This record gives sequence, structure tokens and C-alpha cells, in this order.
Amino acid sequence: MRFIGGGSCPLLLHTLLLLRVPSPAHLDAFHNGLLDWYKRVRRDMPWRRTSDPYRIWLSEVMLQQTRVGQATPYYERFVGRFPTVEDLAGAPIDDVLKAWEGLGYYSRARNLHRAAQAIAGEHAGVLPGTEDQFRALPGVGPYTSAAVLSIAYGVPLAVLDGNVIRVLTRIFAISDDVKKGRTRRRLQDLATELLNHGHPGDHNQAVMELGATVCTPRNPDCSVCPVCTVCAAHAAGTPTAFPVASKKKPVPHHDIAVGLVSDASGRLLINRRPEDAMLGGLWEFPGGKREPGEPLAETCRRELQEELGIEVEVTAPFYRLDHAYSHFKITLHAFRCRLVSGTPRTTTGMPVRWVTPAELDDYAFPRANRRLIEELQRRETAPGLFD
Repeated sequence: MRFIGGGSCPLLLHTLLLLRVPSPAHLDAFHNGLLDWYKRVRRDMPWRRTSDPYRIWLSEVMLQQTRVGQATPYYERFVGRFPTVEDLAGAPIDDVLKAWEGLGYYSRARNLHRAAQAIAGEHAGVLPGTEDQFRALPGVGPYTSAAVLSIAYGVPLAVLDGNVIRVLTRIFAISDDVKKGRTRRRLQDLATELLNHGHPGDHNQAVMELGATVCTPRNPDCSVCPVCTVCAAHAAGTPTAFPVASKKKPVPHHDIAVGLVSDASGRLLINRRPEDAMLGGLWEFPGGKREPGEPLAETCRRELQEELGIEVEVTAPFYRLDHAYSHFKITLHAFRCRLVSGTPRTTTGMPVRWVTPAELDDYAFPRANRRLIEELQRRETAPGLFD
């Protein structure tokens, strides 16, 4: 195996590489070559044009499990609606969830709102600049803490996300399963050892930028990589062999039946999900999971009786759609229903509403329900829709 870089002795570099210890050549490549590259080619993003810790924090929360292109318009609308921590803290959670609608992983929005309230109430509206205080806020974990504090306040904390993991496993040819805790702890140690303490924010962003744009999963462009001279995977010609991860388990699938329950005036029944549930705080059409062997229309009738204490007549299928969440997939089956008896009340004490199809736009719904609403509104003027 051939190693080149930074004037370092190849034998020394080889020895340190086997020990998974950054060599002087690694440090030079990351502290100088990587930062020079980042300053020249970094992408222009709205959160990179601000020094406001609140907006930097917001961007990092939005970018978790979300692509830059998808997050950018949400970020711009969100800061337009809630330009300061105090604005976010003082907003009703329904308004926050509505602004977040479609971005997914709604616990991020709920935690962001709760954390903003804590910052406004306990920190005079100023984002805490120490790791202990920041980590004490709802939803703030090691990655968010390292990213925000290094970028906003220059705190020397190294980030570890999917992009950084890919870069480091290739640089050091780490073939251990990255899903294992001990592997991730070693990768965190490596990230910390490589960190440029003089420019921790730029360093973290540079490594993530490298993974996002050059050291990509399938087609890495090693020809333009600023640290390829110290990359073991590049030297071996095997960059796509890393990172190594155990296979994912099969993704389960569920059939969900929901009811479009109408009253005499054509209004629709919706209910709000419990705060501590998946998609908590969002509104939905009532329904639930199909039992084995159960006809879907019966699932709809049973779920509405169990959840809301009402009896309905399931009159006809309305729409079917497929949707994927992070850990499972669903097929959503919507049925037109007529209220026969009972006053709808949730077993959890969460509110219910009777709303017109046009009023559905005032509420925040999960993406699958929003697709159903789009179809419903498209057919709103069709004769006999709720007969």
C-alpha cells in the first residue's frame, strides 16, 4: 500500500494509520488543505450568511435527516415567521407545527419550541454558549451541540454525522461496523483529534461539506478531494468499500384505514394526535391499523368507535396512497363515512374539530394526510362526494 502526503515519512504514516491515530500529515491536510478548499468552494446557504446563534441552531435542527435543498425554503419561511427566539417561544405550538408541515420528524419542531421557551425564560433570550447548558435544552444532543456551539461561538467541539463518518472511515480505512457504539465512539475520538481548535466551526462545516459534495456514498470524486493524499481508501482504490454497516432489517408495512366522516353540512371530522405520540400535535383523519385478516372497511368502523366513541356507516372507498416513514411503510386507505350515532371524543382528551375542506389548510397534518387532503380538495366539487 502506498501512502503520500505532507512530507511525512510513509512508514510513520502507515504505522499511525494502523493504530487509527492522526499523523502530522493528517493534521496538515485537515487544518490547512481542507480549510483552504472549503473557503474556495463552499456552497452558499442562508444560514452561512448569519452569525445569529438562533438561526444557526434552527438550520442545524432542520438539516437533521433532511437534504439542504428541501430544508432551505422551510428555513427561510420559518425565520420570516419567527425571526427571534422570543418570537418562536411566544408562538402557539399549532403555528409552529404548521410552519414545519411537510418537513417531517415533527419531534424536532416540538423540541425546538420547548427549547425556545426555555431560552426565553431562563437565558434572557440568548442561546447558551456552554455545552452543559445547551445540552440541557430539549432535543439537543451531541451533534447539535457540537455543530451550533462551534459555528456560533467557536467552542472546540467536533461533529460526527453521516458525512463525517464516511470521510473518516475512508481516510483511516476503518472496516468496523459503524452502527456499533464502540466504532462510533472511536470515530468521535478521531474527529476530536483532527479538529482545528483555531477554527472549529469552519472545520466542522468543511468536513461535512466534503462528505456531502466530494466524498459521496457512491461516486466519490477523489480527483478534487483536498485530503486524498492521506486517505487510505483512496490509496487502495477502494473508497466505496467504506463505511461498513450491518444490513438493515426488513422494513415493516402496515395497512391504515381512516374515515372521512361528514356531517349534514359537509364538514369533516379531524382530531389531534397526542403530544407524546409519533407525529404528536398534528391533526389527522381518525382511523388506525388493520388487524390481521380484517376487512379494511371494518378497520375504519372499529377504529372510529374505539378512538372517538362514534358509530359510522362506511359508505365507500375514497382514496388509497402509499407512504414511507423512517422505519416503516404504510398504505393509507380512506373511506367516506356517515355519522350514525355518538358525539366524537378522543380517549386521550385531545381535541376534535368539524371543518370544511377549505379550512383543512389552517391545520398542520402529516404528509400522508396532506396528500389525502389535496385529493379531497381536488374533488371537492364532484357530485355525490359524501353521499
